[in-house]
Amino acid sequence: MAQSPDPHSQFITHPTGQTTHIIVDDFTDPWKPSETILIQSGFARHAAFWYHWVPALSRRYRVIRRDLRGHGRSSCPEPGSGYDYSLDTILEEILDTLDQLNIPKVHFLGESTAGMIAVAFAAKHPDRLLSLTTCATPTHLPMSAQKEWALGYKDWETACRTLGPKEYCSTLSKMPGGIGQPDPEYAKWWLEQIGLNSGEGLAQYAKFLSTLEIRPFYEDITKSQLPVLILAPTRSRNTNFQDQQKQRDFLKGCTFEIVDGAGHEIFVDKAQQCQDAVLKFLENIRAEGLRH
Repeated sequence: MAQSPDPHSQFITHPTGQTTHIIVDDFTDPWKPSETILIQSGFARHAAFWYHWVPALSRRYRVIRRDLRGHGRSSCPEPGSGYDYSLDTILEEILDTLDQLNIPKVHFLGESTAGMIAVAFAAKHPDRLLSLTTCATPTHLPMSAQKEWALGYKDWETACRTLGPKEYCSTLSKMPGGIGQPDPEYAKWWLEQIGLNSGEGLAQYAKFLSTLEIRPFYEDITKSQLPVLILAPTRSRNTNFQDQQKQRDFLKGCTFEIVDGAGHEIFVDKAQQCQDAVLKFLENIRAEGLRH
């Protein structure tokens, strides 16, 4: 496996035999207790895409950026290997990541489809979380969207596997609300980073996502009284604003931040607003804790 040039990179080997790549940034005062933020990116994105969040967060929190299975520098299961690519397996690998790092609880920030994973994790393992933040997260992926992402191929996973990460994502990015940064130099870097993914990894993740539905998890999260922040885009093609409002209504008492970005990747084009909202949300949790 290619080694990351980032000096804060680590690789974790799970009982499944798969390896997960993480980047850890911690500029908190070493003599003081600190909390951890776990950031999980969505489809085709990985730890490097969150570079601009590190300065804003890492002075007050330890920040762990984690690559999804088959994304970035995390391993991709070989077809026919017997790997159980299921929600339970994905959640167990996140648990194992925290266990191997000796971290009892984290603030979990899940972006886009990884927010769906974060919601499921919050419902099933609320004892391991301090809070949950979703960013441009859909409740499910309707067949109409999956058909669009198939780009004329048999299905979404076939398109990913056939075209490979660069050609597939480059084509997808030309649709309205694609790349979250208009700078053409960013677009070159973006495509280079997309190329770190595995086409097979994207295909397997697409298949996994095709049936994932998170609405049944909301009741358990509400019962647990876990603090929740929703970063809600107004112009995403992948999750419309009405869907975000429904999530707010399901998760009673959550904090709801409206983000009027250019499209889906609000963590890029509206980074400052999103970062400010996250930091305010976390500081409010801390203040509430001190008062009790």
